[in-house]
Amino acid sequence: MERRLIETDQMAAELGKIEGWSVKGPAIWRRFEFDNFSDALEFVNRAGAIADAMDHHPDIKLGWGYAEFAVTTHDRGGVTDVDFSLAKKINEIA
Repeated sequence: MERRLIETDQMAAELGKIEGWSVKGPAIWRRFEFDNFSDALEFVNRAGAIADAMDHHPDIKLGWGYAEFAVTTHDRGGVTDVDFSLAKKINEIA
């Protein structure tokens, strides 16, 4: 995938295509909630396998009953089409 930077005027339209994500700094962000730590950890591990397969790795915060993902393309300095692709794939396993 090309890693095309998403311009500010395109961001709302792209966010409208993926449930639950918002802009937070130079990334798109979402919090997922679970009934316990084990379920959150299992989800993070499944998302991590997807990220590895894409060679595109989010920042993840894991705690009791939640996992937060921040997805950005560091070498492009912002959000790209690859970030939205990863966010969509993470949503698909939620």
